Amino acid sequence: MATTDSSSSRVSRQDIENKLRALQGDVQGKVDDRRSTLLAVAGGVGVALVVVFFLLGRRSGKRRSTVVEIRRV
Repeated sequence: MATTDSSSSRVSRQDIENKLRALQGDVQGKVDDRRSTLLAVAGGVGVALVVVFFLLGRRSGKRRSTVVEIRRV
């Protein structure tokens, strides 16, 4: 359990801002390191989904299409 000491100084707004900026800097560095990897993975998944949906739509179109024969008399 934390105890407070009456002789300790109060936490100022500047102290809180400095601590939050330090934490944000650490997180931002980690995000920047992984950003290119995440973008490449997201792009690959997007292309794969487009190909899968194209092939499924093509199959569905073949299954439902009507064959019309035209004969000359």
